[in-house]
Amino acid sequence: MTADSAAATTLTPFRRVLILAMLTLASTLYGTTILLVSVLLPQMQGSLSCTQDEIAWVMTFNILATAVATPMTGWLVARFGRRRVINMSTLGFTVATFLCGTADSLETLVLYRIMQGGFGAPVTPLAQTVILDIFPRHQHAAVTAVFGMAVVIGPVIGPILGGYLSELYNWRATFYMLVPVGIAGFVGLVATLPPDGARGTARLDWVGFLSFSAMLVCLQLMLSRGERLDWFTAPEIMIEAAGAAVALYVFLAHSLTTPAPFLNLRLLLDRNYAIGLLLVGVYGMVNFTPMVILPSLLQTHAGYPDSVIGELLAARGIGGCFGFFFAMYAAKLDSRVGMIVGFGLNVISGLWLASLDLNLTFYDIWINSFIQGIAIGLVWVPLVVASFATVDPRHSAETNAVFHLLRNIGSSVFITLSVSLILRTQSANYSRMTEYISPFAESFAYPSLMGAWNLESVTSLMSMGREINRQAAMLGYLNAFLAYTLVSLLAIPLILLVRGGGRRRQAVGKT
Repeated sequence: MTADSAAATTLTPFRRVLILAMLTLASTLYGTTILLVSVLLPQMQGSLSCTQDEIAWVMTFNILATAVATPMTGWLVARFGRRRVINMSTLGFTVATFLCGTADSLETLVLYRIMQGGFGAPVTPLAQTVILDIFPRHQHAAVTAVFGMAVVIGPVIGPILGGYLSELYNWRATFYMLVPVGIAGFVGLVATLPPDGARGTARLDWVGFLSFSAMLVCLQLMLSRGERLDWFTAPEIMIEAAGAAVALYVFLAHSLTTPAPFLNLRLLLDRNYAIGLLLVGVYGMVNFTPMVILPSLLQTHAGYPDSVIGELLAARGIGGCFGFFFAMYAAKLDSRVGMIVGFGLNVISGLWLASLDLNLTFYDIWINSFIQGIAIGLVWVPLVVASFATVDPRHSAETNAVFHLLRNIGSSVFITLSVSLILRTQSANYSRMTEYISPFAESFAYPSLMGAWNLESVTSLMSMGREINRQAAMLGYLNAFLAYTLVSLLAIPLILLVRGGGRRRQAVGKT
C-alpha cells in the first residue's frame, strides 16, 4: 500500500463521493474538448482568415501536446505529488480554455491549444488513479462505471455543445462556456483531495522522454498530414515515418538498458496489464471512429441537418449510461464476460452499418448508436478493473497514463485509416462507375430504366455525376464499417487471454 492510499483509508464515505464527483467533473470537462473543435473549424477558418490546411493545426498541435504530456504523468506525480499535479492541470487547462476564446490570430490560437492539451493531459489518468486508490477494491467496478461516463460521454457532449453554441453565438462562446465548469472543478478538487504522502526525489530520464516524445510527434504528424499529402509519395511523410522508427528504436534500447527509465517496460511482464494495453488500443479504435465518420456521411450524402445529427450522437451517450449501469452488475461475473459481450455488440453494430444504403433512416442510426453506447460501457469497466488488478499501486500513475495514451493513439490511428479508406475507395469506385456512362452502355437503350437521366443534357449529366459520387462515397463508408467490425471481432480472442476474477496476485514490475 502506498502512502497516498494509506492516507486515503481515513477518508469518510461522503468525502470519497465528493472527490469522485469533482474528478468526474474535471475529466468530463477535458473529454468535452477532445472532439469539440472539429465542429468549430469552419467558423474558425473564416474568423481567422486562414486556409483549411492551416486551421487543421489547431487540432493537430493539441493532439501532439496531449501525446507528449500524457506519459509524463508518472514523473510529475513523483516529483510534485498527485494533488498538486491534478489541481494545477485543471487550473492550467481552464485558463488555456479561456485564452482560446480570446485568440485573435491563428498563431495565438495554436499556442493556447498546445497549452490546453499539455495541461489537460494528466487529468484523466490521474483522476482514475486517485479513484482506484481511495475506494476499496470491492467498489472499483461501481466507481469505474461512474467515472467511465466522463471519459466516454464527454467527447459525445463536445460536438453537440459546440454545434449549438457556435450556431447561436460564435466559436468563442463555446470555449467561454467551459470556463465556469473548470473553475468549479478546480475549487472542488482543492477542497476535497487528501494531502499527498511523503515524496522521494525523482529525476527525469531525458533520453527516454525525448525519444518517446519524438516518436509520438512524428507518428501524429504522419497520421494528421498523410492523406492530405498522399502518404509516402511525399518526402515529409517519409521523413516523419523514418523519424518515428528511429526514435522508437532509441527509446526501446535505452529503456531496456537503463536502471531508471522514463517508462518502466518491465511493467509489461504483468499479463493482464499488457493485454489490457492492447485491448484499450482496440477500444480507442472503435470508440471515437463512428463519431467522426458518421456525421460526414449523414450531413454530406444523406442530407441530415446538424440538429438531427446532434440527436443521433446523443443516442450514443444515452446508450453509454445504460452500458455503465449494466457493467456495475456484470462486475460480479468474470471480467471477460462483460468485455466479450461489449465487443460482440460492436460487431453486431458494425455489420448492421455495413448493410445500410443511402436510404438509411433516423431510427437505423439512433438504435445503432444506442447499441454502440451500451457496448462502450460494458467494455470499459471490466477492462479497467482487469488491467489494473495486479499492478503495483506504486506504479499506478505511470500505468494509468500509458493506458490512456494507448486509447488516444488507437483512436487517432484508426480514425486516420478509416478516413483514408473512405476517400480512396470512393475515388476508385467513382472512376469505375463512370465507365458505364457511355452512349454504348446498354442501359441507355432503355429510357424507361434511366428515368430523367440521359446523355444529351448537361443538367442530366451533372445529376448523374452527383449520384455516382454519393453511391461511391457510400461504398467507402461501408468499407470503413466493415473495418470497424473486423477490429471489434479481433479483440475477442485477446480477451480470452485475460486472467479472470479471483484474489489479487502480487504485482510484477516492483522496483
